[in-house]
Amino acid sequence: MSKKIGLFYGTQTGNTESDAEKIRDEFGGDAVTLHPIYEVDTTTFDEYELLIIGCPTWDIGQLQSDWEGFFSDLDDIDFSGKQVAYFGDGDQYGYSDNFQDAIGILEEKISQRGGKTVGYWPTEGYEFDQSRAVKNGKFVGLALDEGSQSELTDERIKTWVTQLKKEFGL
Repeated sequence: MSKKIGLFYGTQTGNTESDAEKIRDEFGGDAVTLHPIYEVDTTTFDEYELLIIGCPTWDIGQLQSDWEGFFSDLDDIDFSGKQVAYFGDGDQYGYSDNFQDAIGILEEKISQRGGKTVGYWPTEGYEFDQSRAVKNGKFVGLALDEGSQSELTDERIKTWVTQLKKEFGL
C-alpha cells in the first residue's frame, strides 16, 4: 500500500482508541497512522489524502470533548480531494434518539469543506429511533456499540476495513 491513511480519533472511555487500534491492525503493516485529535493541529491533515475519523457520541448527541474543542478548527482545513471514512461508538438503546450523532456532525462539516465520504455502513442489525449519522438509509460510517453489541465489533471492523480497502483503491 503506497497511500498513507491518517486515522484521527477522540476517546473518552478508551473504547474509540481501542477500536482505532483494531482498525489500524486490520489494515496491516504501517498503512495507518493513529492521531489522537488532542495532539494534532490543522496542518496534520495535509499529510494524507485518505482519512479515517473516529468519534464516540457523548452525552445526548454531542461530540466527544476533544473533538468538541477541535470542531471550529475544521473550518481552517481544505478537505478537497480527500476520501474520508468515519467510525463511532454509541449506545443504541440508552440514546436511541441520537445514536451515532457525533459521526454525522463531523461528516456534515467535513463534507462541506470538500471531503468525499466513503465507508457507508448498513443500519440493519441496530435498534434506534433517530441518528444524524444516517444518510440515504445508511450510516455515514461504521457504527459500533461497545455497550450492547461488543461481541460484533471485531467482525464489523474486519468487514468495514475490507470495504474501505476497495473504496480507498488499496
